[in-house]
Amino acid sequence: MSRKALVVRGGWEGHQPVEATELFLPFLRENGFEVRVEESTAVYADADELAATDLIMQLVTMSTIQREEVDGLIAAVANGTGMAGWHGGIADSFRDSDRYLHFMGGQFASHPGRHPSRLRGEQEDNYRPHRIELTDLGREHPITEGIEDFELTTEQYWVLHDDYLDVLATTTQAVREWDPWQRPVTSPAIWTRQWGKGRIFVSTPGHRVEILEHPAVRTIIERGLLWAARGGAAS
Repeated sequence: MSRKALVVRGGWEGHQPVEATELFLPFLRENGFEVRVEESTAVYADADELAATDLIMQLVTMSTIQREEVDGLIAAVANGTGMAGWHGGIADSFRDSDRYLHFMGGQFASHPGRHPSRLRGEQEDNYRPHRIELTDLGREHPITEGIEDFELTTEQYWVLHDDYLDVLATTTQAVREWDPWQRPVTSPAIWTRQWGKGRIFVSTPGHRVEILEHPAVRTIIERGLLWAARGGAAS
């Protein structure tokens, strides 16, 4: 019997919600998931549908969510439905919902970019070379085991977070001469979270399709999807 995956996408088009999620649909199907795609969060208020769902893959940047929808999502994960996603599609969703923020445990705050004199009003203004560094937990976790630290040139997320995260990788914001902070700041870059009976997986790398196609990023996300799904591999 196949498992069920629900893909919920939308919000800011700069994160390519359609193209980015389509990249992973063949992988889900190859791994035995029947896939349903929704272009809105309204499905989260359908308790029966979510109870029958083994994995939610979300890519909804910013946007808003109704109280009954966020309550339905949180209840489903607490009862065993897995949830996974990347970048702003999961770590910068529904900024006006304190319930969602508490549930997710980490929220995008900023992605400091180029020197102010070099800003051009383009997405690339926020791109900077940086390193994703595995934690001790990450080096033995099934999602990131065998993956070495790696370099990216893309948005580097500064994340506000709590200590209930299981952090698999971090990234450190350096101090540059024009930055107002006075010492390096380390944020979680990849994390998991147990919520009731359900699992949550988040990768902050994943700004656009070209980053999702990076071998390490793609491998981590694919493993994260399988790990988060109901009945996934043991930690």
